[in-house]
Amino acid sequence: MDLEEIESLIEAELPDADAEVTQPRGPEDEDHLAALVVSPAFEGKSLVEQHELVYDALGDRMTTDIHAMELKTYAPDEYEG
Repeated sequence: MDLEEIESLIEAELPDADAEVTQPRGPEDEDHLAALVVSPAFEGKSLVEQHELVYDALGDRMTTDIHAMELKTYAPDEYEG
């Protein structure tokens, strides 16, 4: 699955989200991904709830196309990037 496609799926489902998806282990391990997602939808949510929002945005792809995803999620006022 294309990294930009995954970013688009996340950004389409989460209000005003900015997503950056990478392959931390390199292209040889294309189904292990890392995502940095910043969205106002995370405000007031626990870390588990934030990650669930991202997994929900990806739907079935989390079981069919993506083997593992390392997530870093932030509300805009928490992100210092």
